[in-house]
Amino acid sequence: MQLRPALLLSSLVLSFAHAQEVQDGQFAVTSNLKAGVSKIDITPTDTAAIKIVGHVRQVSGVRDPLRAGVLILDDGETKAAIVTMDTIGAWEDMVKLARQNIEQETGVPAANIMVCASHNHSGPGYVENLRWASELIKKLTAAAKEASGNMRTVNIGYGEDHIGFGINRRKTIDGRAIVRLNSEGLNDPRVKVLRFDDGKSLTPMAVMMHAVCHPCFFTWGDKGSQPYPKGYPKMTADFPGEAQTFVEMVYGQKTSAMFMQGCAGDIRPNLPGYPYRCADEADIQWAGRDLGGAVARAAALSVTREQLRKRASFYQIRVASEVVDLPGKEGPVPSELMAMKVGPFLFLTMPGEPMVEYGFKLEKAIADRATPIIVGYSNGNIGYIATEDAYKVGGYEPNMSKLKPEAEPIILKQLGVLADRVVGDVFESFSKHPKDLVKREAEEKARLQSVPTVKP
Repeated sequence: MQLRPALLLSSLVLSFAHAQEVQDGQFAVTSNLKAGVSKIDITPTDTAAIKIVGHVRQVSGVRDPLRAGVLILDDGETKAAIVTMDTIGAWEDMVKLARQNIEQETGVPAANIMVCASHNHSGPGYVENLRWASELIKKLTAAAKEASGNMRTVNIGYGEDHIGFGINRRKTIDGRAIVRLNSEGLNDPRVKVLRFDDGKSLTPMAVMMHAVCHPCFFTWGDKGSQPYPKGYPKMTADFPGEAQTFVEMVYGQKTSAMFMQGCAGDIRPNLPGYPYRCADEADIQWAGRDLGGAVARAAALSVTREQLRKRASFYQIRVASEVVDLPGKEGPVPSELMAMKVGPFLFLTMPGEPMVEYGFKLEKAIADRATPIIVGYSNGNIGYIATEDAYKVGGYEPNMSKLKPEAEPIILKQLGVLADRVVGDVFESFSKHPKDLVKREAEEKARLQSVPTVKP
């Protein structure tokens, strides 16, 4: 049977397109986006003098290194950066200093730098360990400089998988919340994975993983938690560090894995006890390989030919942020909220520990306008961000929070406003009318100038 000319031509074109997708582990990358990445060890040199925060305890050594990663992005017009750290928080003073130094070293505007913590409960505090704090700033600056010196044209693959070790830690009984590993409670086991590829091999330049669970495997246990009823005696990056190591091992140490924490305020590891126990080596291997395996699966799937065809070739970077005074129990609580859009991917950040419900509510509000990635523990450290409903039954999170119940609708509304600005499908965000152009330019100028500098 002979093919008609039109069918033959389309068949040849299709075959050619398939041949261009992956050849000997390479694929063409046509994009306006450039990226550079660097990972750095931020483990304190003298652990004996370090105060562990989160679950305060004395440590006698290091199980595995604490690390930070810096990802620099440039769409040809706008530069942005994402910093991830194996720390309990992104402290305000540290964020200011890191932004200031990174801007000076790389030219990325301070207001376009997102600083994220994994919320690791087995690392040092910033204020409590000032010598280490100074080292941390220097190391983040050095990593940013290295990342900006290794910019390459990339595109971004996306995939999702899931983990099985997280569980809700609240249960309402007789009208009040108690501490309970609650398998029926709201949870988010999804793992969201972005891989940044230059197409020169099937090994990504960087892998960004996003998951939802407290990194508190190695913390206080109970009397049944032998041999660690007082918590694990060494410094560790907990499951996010173990997962990063696993992913980097999968790719032969030729990629940089970075971790973003989601809305984990009421989600913790499923370690049964009274009410829960401290982990051991078997537990951390379970979690690290569970998350690492999920990331490796999602990352591998996203370079199959069907998934490669879905990748964008144009990635516009847009950033919006604002410091809002949230209603607090002892007065207003200044809190920075940020929206950062990179092509189809929308990061929305909160400066503390949002309960898991925040993630679902924000995703529902975004709908199909973008691919939402909701990030907690970023650009500040105000503590628990409980839902309005949580205050009705009490419990640890709302009781410990600095905020009043009225904070939730303000956070959701303001993040929605910031999302409108960066997604670009609201008329005011793309209007060419002179008044709208002037207004947007003035707002952006004010935003870029709003980030305070720190005096040396």
